[in-house]
Amino acid sequence: MCIPLVLLWLLSIPFLINAAIPQPKGFLLNCGGPEFTAKNGLKYIPDHSHIFVGNVTSVKKPDVLPLLKTLRYFPDTASRKYCYTFPVIKGGKFLIRTTYYYGDFDGKKEPPVFDQIIDGTRWSTVNTTEDYANGLSSYYEIIITALAKSLSVCLAKNEHTVSSPFISALEVIYLKKSLYNSTDFSKHALSMVSRASFGSDGDIISYPDDAYNRDWQPFMDRNVAEKSHSNISTSGFWNSPPAKTFTTAITASQAQTLTVKWPPFTLPDSLYYVAFYFQESRSPGPFSWRVFDVSVNGKVFYENLNVTTTGVSVYSTEWPLDGQVEIVMNPRRDMPVGPLINAGEIFQILPLGGRTATRDVKVMKKLAKGLKNLPPDWNGDPCLPKQNGWTGVTCSEGKNPRIISLNLTSCGISGTLPKDIANLTAISSVWLGGNKLYGTIPDMSSLKALESLRLEDNKFEGKIPQSLGELPELKEVFLQNNNLTGSIPYNLANKKEINLQVSGNNLSDGKE
Repeated sequence: MCIPLVLLWLLSIPFLINAAIPQPKGFLLNCGGPEFTAKNGLKYIPDHSHIFVGNVTSVKKPDVLPLLKTLRYFPDTASRKYCYTFPVIKGGKFLIRTTYYYGDFDGKKEPPVFDQIIDGTRWSTVNTTEDYANGLSSYYEIIITALAKSLSVCLAKNEHTVSSPFISALEVIYLKKSLYNSTDFSKHALSMVSRASFGSDGDIISYPDDAYNRDWQPFMDRNVAEKSHSNISTSGFWNSPPAKTFTTAITASQAQTLTVKWPPFTLPDSLYYVAFYFQESRSPGPFSWRVFDVSVNGKVFYENLNVTTTGVSVYSTEWPLDGQVEIVMNPRRDMPVGPLINAGEIFQILPLGGRTATRDVKVMKKLAKGLKNLPPDWNGDPCLPKQNGWTGVTCSEGKNPRIISLNLTSCGISGTLPKDIANLTAISSVWLGGNKLYGTIPDMSSLKALESLRLEDNKFEGKIPQSLGELPELKEVFLQNNNLTGSIPYNLANKKEINLQVSGNNLSDGKE
């Protein structure tokens, strides 16, 4: 989705917070910006409270919307993803919008191509090359439900990425649960394809006209554009389209078929959420309703649609589309006026990619909180998407993978190993040697699948846990060069076929 820079500049004046309509609930971030920025009367705050990686810079091009003048970029080539994290209400519904304006910030003349990720789901590929060549910024939008008490929005390199991923602005806006509620958000998200106000050749309709800051793009074609001459109320409309979208319409003459080709680009073969909004906009009088059939790409979408001054919404939760979309409205023969359409939305239905097992996520968050100098990609979902899991973490297959291996050997991490590590009950190897870990080795008696434990060359102290000798699959234990004291547990020292390394500690010769 693209936005003309000049138009955005005009829409951003004045930079005063609109007092009549409250700012949408959620998070509006000015990425890379040192202070708050206003756009359309909305206040965007700096992003540094929600991300701890990346560099910031400014775009040198003149006459750019203030919100697009700064950005955050990610030059670290070793990281598997770069994540923003937000505290949210579990089960809350959100509109997420990412905005990009390259501005030649890195002097490479062409924007990078990279991926977007929501929690464990690969959302889309960001390719702003064409928009930037035409002097435009780009934005992407998705509607999703939070399946936990945190929500992550991440960028990641892909096979086409040749320079640093970047982002200009990020919005996470709470939606009413009633909006788009025919979709099963436990299994799917809605990735926005197009949203239009038909018959309009004016500005983009957004906040404050749309309380959720959705952008309704003006759309004109060769059909007749009609302006409303009646009072407009949207209280009965599902999905709460703004009243301003009903001030214009595309229509046809009496008894004539209305054909609209929208969006003005082809779509890939997929299933889509499609919604249309109609309202009889003629002055109330002897005739204040229209009846017509609606077809989309040759298939009946709705029969005998009765459009009155109160308006109506029609939708399909899973409509197959491919190529150019053609909406055809055939009027009933006795209608003295032709069909019309005021607004529409199309979303691609995006299957969710899954989520790491909750118990493992809780442990990894504890580790991430208690340890220092961890890999910078330790944010978002630990395992998913598969190619973008955390550095040093190996996971099982499936929609709810378990963590089966942890390898942060010689990564320079420091801190204490929390007792919660014992909750990673599917793990088979823990390799944390060559770091600066201290404190005692926690009890690991619940790790029945553990085969290899390597904690050598650290600063662990205290006794070797006796529970290690009780683990049925344990084949090697490397504890050399720490500050451990006491004796080697008898059941560990006498365990058959185990490679036990304990030199370089302060251990006594006896066995407990």
